[in-house]
Amino acid sequence: MNILFFGPNGSGKGTQGAILKEQCHVPHIESGAIFRENIKGATALGLQAKAFIDRGDLVPDDITIPMILDRLQQADAKAGWILDGFPRNPNQARMLHDALTRAGLVLDVVVEIILDRELAKQRIMGRRLCAKDNNHPNNIYIEAIAPAANGTCRVCGGALSTRADDQDEGAINKRHAIYYDAVNGTLASAYFFRDLAAQGAAIRYLPLDGRPSVKEVGASLVKLLG
Repeated sequence: MNILFFGPNGSGKGTQGAILKEQCHVPHIESGAIFRENIKGATALGLQAKAFIDRGDLVPDDITIPMILDRLQQADAKAGWILDGFPRNPNQARMLHDALTRAGLVLDVVVEIILDRELAKQRIMGRRLCAKDNNHPNNIYIEAIAPAANGTCRVCGGALSTRADDQDEGAINKRHAIYYDAVNGTLASAYFFRDLAAQGAAIRYLPLDGRPSVKEVGASLVKLLG
């Protein structure tokens, strides 16, 4: 099964992608990792991308999409894949759809985790890191994983801290402005696939409520995928 994943920062998209990876036994492919792998491996596309990055420019789509396509065709993705972090605008969505079609790759499912922008921001700013284990979930704005009453880790009692970028409200707002833009941003690219599905394309578009707990959202996702 080939799956395209959308969701704002703070929606738990990465967590759900990891859960789905184990459930479906397919790789969870993040666009950022594709760039890093190509640049580190000094591939032809990676060297081209690095030249733009070193100048502080955005990497053109005609370099990005071939990199993504190459990753989706690697051996570990033969049984399916979960793509996360791309596309981010409707033009990229169209280009990706066309590239997948030309390559004979079928996009089976598009998942959109739906979460109110203010709640997404709260979840980011509410995250707390355990000094003993960063995988222990603690968030002051999520009751199910709220820290202990004394402000320590709910799992092990370790000291908690915040990540600096989680508290940078301006940076969060900037990322969310791109995602929630339903005309030119990431949501617009998600809606491109939603519209294709509505027009009869063989794509299942699955809106997923991101408000419940991680466990509940994961269970809903598995149920929707059937």
